[in-house]
Amino acid sequence: MTSPESRVVVFTPHPDDSEFGAAGTIARWVAEGREVFYVICTNGDKGSADPEMTSERLAAIREQEEREAAAVLGVKEVVFLRYPDGGLEDTLEFRGRIVRCIREFRPEVVLTSDPYRRYIWHRDHRVTGRVVLDAVFPYARDRLSYPEHEAEGLKPHKVKEVYLWGSEDPDTFIDISQTFDTKIAALRCHRSQISEQFSQTMEQRMRERAAALGKESGMPLAEAFHKVVIPY
Repeated sequence: MTSPESRVVVFTPHPDDSEFGAAGTIARWVAEGREVFYVICTNGDKGSADPEMTSERLAAIREQEEREAAAVLGVKEVVFLRYPDGGLEDTLEFRGRIVRCIREFRPEVVLTSDPYRRYIWHRDHRVTGRVVLDAVFPYARDRLSYPEHEAEGLKPHKVKEVYLWGSEDPDTFIDISQTFDTKIAALRCHRSQISEQFSQTMEQRMRERAAALGKESGMPLAEAFHKVVIPY
Protein backbone atom coordinates (compact mmCIF):
# COMPACT_ATOMS: atom_id res chain seq x y z
CA MET A 1 0.00 0.00 0.00
CA THR A 2 0.96 3.60 -0.50
CA SER A 3 1.04 6.10 2.34
CA PRO A 4 -2.31 7.18 3.88
CA GLU A 5 -1.91 10.57 2.18
CA SER A 6 -2.47 8.79 -1.14
CA ARG A 7 -5.41 6.60 -0.15
CA VAL A 8 -9.11 7.10 -0.67
CA VAL A 9 -12.03 4.92 0.44
CA VAL A 10 -15.37 5.26 -1.34
CA PHE A 11 -18.42 4.08 0.61
CA THR A 12 -21.31 3.69 -1.80
CA PRO A 13 -24.86 2.64 -0.89
CA HIS A 14 -25.50 0.62 -4.07
CA PRO A 15 -23.48 -0.58 -7.03
CA ASP A 16 -23.38 2.33 -9.55
CA ASP A 17 -23.96 5.22 -7.07
CA SER A 18 -20.31 6.18 -6.92
CA GLU A 19 -20.02 6.05 -10.71
CA PHE A 20 -22.87 8.53 -11.07
CA GLY A 21 -21.65 10.74 -8.23
CA ALA A 22 -17.87 10.65 -8.34
CA ALA A 23 -16.35 8.45 -11.08
CA GLY A 24 -14.65 11.34 -12.87
CA THR A 25 -12.94 12.38 -9.65
CA ILE A 26 -12.02 8.81 -8.79
CA ALA A 27 -10.45 8.26 -12.22
CA ARG A 28 -8.54 11.52 -11.89
CA TRP A 29 -7.20 10.64 -8.46
CA VAL A 30 -6.12 7.19 -9.67
CA ALA A 31 -4.30 8.83 -12.60
CA GLU A 32 -2.56 11.10 -10.10
CA GLY A 33 -1.24 8.08 -8.21
CA ARG A 34 -3.75 7.65 -5.41
CA GLU A 35 -4.96 4.24 -4.31
CA VAL A 36 -8.75 4.05 -4.27
CA PHE A 37 -10.74 1.37 -2.47
CA TYR A 38 -14.47 0.70 -2.85
CA VAL A 39 -16.86 -0.46 -0.12
CA ILE A 40 -20.29 -1.36 -1.56
CA CYS A 41 -22.83 -1.36 1.26
CA THR A 42 -25.83 -3.11 -0.35
CA ASN A 43 -26.14 -5.75 -3.04
CA GLY A 44 -28.61 -3.72 -5.13
CA ASP A 45 -31.00 -6.66 -5.28
CA LYS A 46 -34.18 -4.59 -5.70
CA GLY A 47 -33.17 -2.48 -8.70
CA SER A 48 -35.02 -4.18 -11.54
CA ALA A 49 -38.44 -3.91 -13.21
CA ASP A 50 -37.86 -7.16 -15.13
CA PRO A 51 -40.69 -9.56 -14.13
CA GLU A 52 -38.36 -12.52 -14.70
CA MET A 53 -35.59 -11.20 -12.45
CA THR A 54 -34.97 -12.52 -8.94
CA SER A 55 -33.20 -10.76 -6.10
CA GLU A 56 -30.55 -13.48 -5.90
CA ARG A 57 -29.74 -13.29 -9.60
CA LEU A 58 -29.76 -9.51 -9.64
CA ALA A 59 -27.36 -9.29 -6.69
CA ALA A 60 -24.86 -11.50 -8.52
CA ILE A 61 -25.23 -9.49 -11.74
CA ARG A 62 -24.74 -6.17 -10.01
CA GLU A 63 -21.69 -7.36 -8.12
CA GLN A 64 -20.04 -8.37 -11.38
CA GLU A 65 -21.03 -5.06 -12.99
CA GLU A 66 -19.44 -3.17 -10.12
CA ARG A 67 -16.24 -5.15 -10.43
CA GLU A 68 -16.10 -4.24 -14.11
CA ALA A 69 -16.76 -0.55 -13.43
CA ALA A 70 -14.13 -0.47 -10.69
CA ALA A 71 -11.61 -2.01 -13.06
CA VAL A 72 -12.34 0.67 -15.66
CA LEU A 73 -11.64 3.36 -13.05
CA GLY A 74 -8.51 1.68 -11.70
CA VAL A 75 -9.91 0.98 -8.23
CA LYS A 76 -7.46 -1.18 -6.27
CA GLU A 77 -9.91 -3.30 -4.28
CA VAL A 78 -13.68 -3.71 -3.94
CA VAL A 79 -15.32 -4.84 -0.69
CA PHE A 80 -18.95 -6.00 -0.77
CA LEU A 81 -20.85 -5.78 2.52
CA ARG A 82 -23.92 -7.33 0.82
CA TYR A 83 -26.71 -5.81 2.90
CA PRO A 84 -30.08 -6.07 1.10
CA ASP A 85 -31.08 -3.11 -1.06
CA GLY A 86 -33.34 -0.86 1.01
CA GLY A 87 -32.33 -2.63 4.20
CA LEU A 88 -29.65 -0.39 5.67
CA GLU A 89 -30.12 0.74 9.25
CA ASP A 90 -28.02 2.92 11.51
CA THR A 91 -26.88 0.12 13.78
CA LEU A 92 -23.84 -0.63 15.93
CA GLU A 93 -23.05 -3.58 13.68
CA PHE A 94 -23.18 -1.65 10.37
CA ARG A 95 -21.17 1.22 11.84
CA GLY A 96 -18.59 -1.26 13.11
CA ARG A 97 -18.11 -2.70 9.63
CA ILE A 98 -17.52 0.79 8.25
CA VAL A 99 -15.08 1.58 11.07
CA ARG A 100 -13.26 -1.68 10.35
CA CYS A 101 -12.78 -0.69 6.69
CA ILE A 102 -11.45 2.72 7.69
CA ARG A 103 -9.00 1.18 10.14
CA GLU A 104 -7.92 -1.44 7.61
CA PHE A 105 -7.39 0.85 4.60
CA ARG A 106 -6.35 3.95 6.61
CA PRO A 107 -7.36 6.60 4.06
CA GLU A 108 -6.69 10.29 4.11
CA VAL A 109 -9.95 10.93 2.22
CA VAL A 110 -13.37 9.28 2.32
CA LEU A 111 -16.08 9.72 -0.33
CA THR A 112 -19.75 8.94 0.26
CA SER A 113 -23.32 10.07 -0.30
CA ASP A 114 -24.55 13.29 1.34
CA PRO A 115 -27.05 12.21 4.03
CA TYR A 116 -28.57 15.68 4.32
CA ARG A 117 -30.11 16.02 0.88
CA ARG A 118 -33.75 17.02 1.39
CA TYR A 119 -36.99 15.35 0.37
CA ILE A 120 -36.50 12.76 -2.40
CA TRP A 121 -33.37 10.72 -1.69
CA HIS A 122 -33.03 6.95 -1.39
CA ARG A 123 -33.06 5.99 2.26
CA ASP A 124 -29.95 3.85 1.81
CA HIS A 125 -28.14 7.00 0.64
CA ARG A 126 -29.12 8.88 3.79
CA VAL A 127 -28.25 6.01 6.11
CA THR A 128 -24.91 5.31 4.43
CA GLY A 129 -23.81 8.94 4.57
CA ARG A 130 -24.81 9.36 8.19
CA VAL A 131 -23.17 6.12 9.34
CA VAL A 132 -19.96 6.86 7.42
CA LEU A 133 -19.69 10.34 8.94
CA ASP A 134 -20.18 8.89 12.42
CA ALA A 135 -17.67 6.13 11.70
CA VAL A 136 -15.07 8.68 10.55
CA PHE A 137 -15.60 10.84 13.63
CA PRO A 138 -15.34 9.83 16.36
CA TYR A 139 -15.52 6.02 16.17
CA ALA A 140 -12.56 5.18 13.89
CA ARG A 141 -10.43 7.66 15.83
CA ASP A 142 -11.17 6.37 19.31
CA ARG A 143 -9.23 3.33 20.45
CA LEU A 144 -11.87 2.18 22.90
CA SER A 145 -14.59 2.15 20.24
CA TYR A 146 -14.90 -1.36 18.81
CA PRO A 147 -11.98 -2.68 20.91
CA GLU A 148 -12.19 -6.03 19.11
CA HIS A 149 -10.50 -4.34 16.17
CA GLU A 150 -7.40 -3.60 18.22
CA ALA A 151 -7.32 -7.20 19.34
CA GLU A 152 -7.13 -8.12 15.65
CA GLY A 153 -4.26 -5.71 15.04
CA LEU A 154 -6.29 -2.81 13.60
CA LYS A 155 -5.30 0.53 15.06
CA PRO A 156 -7.43 3.70 15.34
CA HIS A 157 -7.25 5.99 12.34
CA LYS A 158 -7.95 9.67 11.70
CA VAL A 159 -9.49 10.51 8.32
CA LYS A 160 -8.64 14.05 7.26
CA GLU A 161 -11.41 14.87 4.77
CA VAL A 162 -14.80 13.60 3.63
CA TYR A 163 -16.25 14.44 0.21
CA LEU A 164 -20.04 14.12 -0.08
CA TRP A 165 -21.60 13.68 -3.52
CA GLY A 166 -25.24 14.50 -4.25
CA SER A 167 -25.06 17.54 -2.00
CA GLU A 168 -27.46 20.47 -2.27
CA ASP A 169 -24.68 22.58 -0.75
CA PRO A 170 -21.58 21.86 -2.84
CA ASP A 171 -18.45 23.84 -2.04
CA THR A 172 -15.77 21.81 -3.81
CA PHE A 173 -15.55 21.30 -7.59
CA ILE A 174 -13.13 18.92 -9.30
CA ASP A 175 -12.19 19.18 -12.96
CA ILE A 176 -13.07 15.94 -14.76
CA SER A 177 -12.45 17.17 -18.31
CA GLN A 178 -9.73 14.53 -18.83
CA THR A 179 -11.65 11.68 -17.14
CA PHE A 180 -15.23 12.27 -18.26
CA ASP A 181 -15.02 9.55 -20.92
CA THR A 182 -13.75 7.12 -18.28
CA LYS A 183 -16.73 7.99 -16.07
CA ILE A 184 -19.12 7.19 -18.92
CA ALA A 185 -17.32 3.92 -19.68
CA ALA A 186 -17.62 2.90 -16.02
CA LEU A 187 -21.31 3.78 -15.95
CA ARG A 188 -21.96 1.68 -19.03
CA CYS A 189 -20.73 -1.37 -17.13
CA HIS A 190 -23.97 -1.22 -15.13
CA ARG A 191 -26.02 -2.80 -17.89
CA SER A 192 -28.77 -4.05 -15.58
CA GLN A 193 -29.48 -0.46 -14.52
CA ILE A 194 -28.91 1.50 -17.71
CA SER A 195 -31.36 0.65 -20.46
CA GLU A 196 -30.33 0.86 -24.09
CA GLN A 197 -32.56 3.88 -24.52
CA PHE A 198 -31.04 5.64 -21.51
CA SER A 199 -27.54 4.69 -22.57
CA GLN A 200 -28.06 6.51 -25.87
CA THR A 201 -28.78 9.80 -24.10
CA MET A 202 -26.78 9.30 -20.89
CA GLU A 203 -23.51 10.75 -22.14
CA GLN A 204 -25.18 13.93 -23.35
CA ARG A 205 -27.13 14.38 -20.12
CA MET A 206 -24.10 13.72 -17.95
CA ARG A 207 -21.97 16.06 -20.03
CA GLU A 208 -24.55 18.83 -19.72
CA ARG A 209 -24.63 18.34 -15.97
CA ALA A 210 -20.84 18.35 -15.68
CA ALA A 211 -20.64 21.45 -17.88
CA ALA A 212 -23.17 23.27 -15.69
CA LEU A 213 -21.16 22.42 -12.58
CA GLY A 214 -17.98 23.42 -14.36
CA LYS A 215 -19.43 26.77 -15.35
CA GLU A 216 -19.94 27.59 -11.66
CA SER A 217 -16.27 26.90 -10.96
CA GLY A 218 -14.48 27.96 -14.15
CA MET A 219 -13.87 24.41 -15.40
CA PRO A 220 -14.98 22.77 -18.65
CA LEU A 221 -16.49 19.74 -16.87
CA ALA A 222 -16.73 19.16 -13.12
CA GLU A 223 -18.10 17.05 -10.32
CA ALA A 224 -19.31 18.75 -7.16
CA PHE A 225 -19.03 17.80 -3.51
CA HIS A 226 -19.56 19.18 -0.06
CA LYS A 227 -16.21 18.77 1.66
CA VAL A 228 -15.88 18.20 5.40
CA VAL A 229 -12.49 18.74 7.03
CA ILE A 230 -12.20 16.80 10.27
CA PRO A 231 -11.15 19.10 13.16
CA TYR A 232 -8.53 17.13 15.10
